[in-house]
Amino acid sequence: MKIGIIGATGKSGKLITQEALHRGHEVTAIVRSPEKVDNKDVHVVKKDIFDIKTEDVNDFDVVVNAYNSPQGEEHLHIDSHRVLIKAFQGTDTRLIVVGGAGSLYVDEEQTTHLFDTPDFPDFVYPLASNMGKALDELKQTEDLKWTHLSPAAVFDPNGKRTGSYQKGKENVITNNAGESYISYADYAIAILDEIENPEHINGRFTVVGEKE
Repeated sequence: MKIGIIGATGKSGKLITQEALHRGHEVTAIVRSPEKVDNKDVHVVKKDIFDIKTEDVNDFDVVVNAYNSPQGEEHLHIDSHRVLIKAFQGTDTRLIVVGGAGSLYVDEEQTTHLFDTPDFPDFVYPLASNMGKALDELKQTEDLKWTHLSPAAVFDPNGKRTGSYQKGKENVITNNAGESYISYADYAIAILDEIENPEHINGRFTVVGEKE
C-alpha cells in the first residue's frame, strides 16, 4: 500500500514509519524538514501540515497524521484537523490520526473524559482537550474516511515491542496488571494492523499492552 506519514520524524512517526517499511509498504514522509529523515527507503515530500491540499493526498491509500503541536500552541491540533478535513473530503484516501488518551471516557455513560478527572495533570490538559475537540470535528464530518487511535494513558516511548495488545473503543481500558499502558512500538503495530485490516472506519479505538 502507499502510505503517507505526516510527522514521520517525530517519536511515534518514526516507529510507525519503521513498522510500515518492515511490512513492505511504500512509505512517504510528509515533513517540514526533509534532512531529518534518515531512512533511505522512505520517499520524502517537504510539506507543512497547514499547506496540505487534496492533490497532496490523492495518490495515497492511507495517510497517518502523527503531527504534534508545539507546547503552548495546542490549539493547532484543531486548526490542522480542519486543513486535513478539507483536503481529504471527497477522496478515497483514508486518514488515520495518532490521537491522545485524554479524550477517552472513564464512565460507562461516557459523560466524563479522562482529562476531566481530578488527578489528570494540568500541564497535559491543553493538549488533551484540544485533541479531543479535533476528534469531535472529525466525528461530525461527512464524506471522509478516517480512524482515530487513542493510546493508553501511559504512552511509553521507551517501552518494549511485545507484538501484542488489546483493543477498546471510547473508554479507558487496562492491561492484565490493571494499568492503562502501551509502548510506542506496540502502538505502531496497532496502527499498521488497522491499516491492513480496517475495523474502525469513521470511528475511534484505543489500545493497551503489557510492559513485558
